[in-house]
Amino acid sequence: MENWITVTPDTLVKVLLSILLLFTGIIIITRIAGLRTFAKMSSFDFAATIAIGSILASIVLNSDQSLVKGVIALAGIIAFQSLFALLVRKSKPFKKWATNSPILLMKEGEILHSNLSATNMSEDDLIAKLREANVFDLSEVHAAILESTGDVSVLHTHEDKKLNKKLLQGVQE
Repeated sequence: MENWITVTPDTLVKVLLSILLLFTGIIIITRIAGLRTFAKMSSFDFAATIAIGSILASIVLNSDQSLVKGVIALAGIIAFQSLFALLVRKSKPFKKWATNSPILLMKEGEILHSNLSATNMSEDDLIAKLREANVFDLSEVHAAILESTGDVSVLHTHEDKKLNKKLLQGVQE
């Protein structure tokens, strides 16, 4: 009987072989599906990445699971993710229903407190993101945007430059 410290040679070989075969399968599937497979573009992409990691761990660590079943599950998740991405690109109603829109948190040096509240962010959270972006003064910030991925983009400058409105395309005010 195995315990939590030792492992039999047979189990070790199975784990290593599983890793090799599953990662080969992931590489092949990713090459077919494209680089977006592991990109953090939406909450759905994030969920798909978590699910893929969970499947990989389950197959590698659980001797009762087959490699074929794991690769089929991975291919299914990635196929569903690709279908989701296609629907988001092709259908505006689906995109509106299924994805979060980016939202403006700051505009021209002013913090938009109502948008902070709507996104469940505190001013301290925003200030931390501004520090990460090397902002020295709030007046430098043309826009701070909570992206659909959960990241905060900070558009700022030290020079007297105007913000190109195209950069705010699709952003809620």
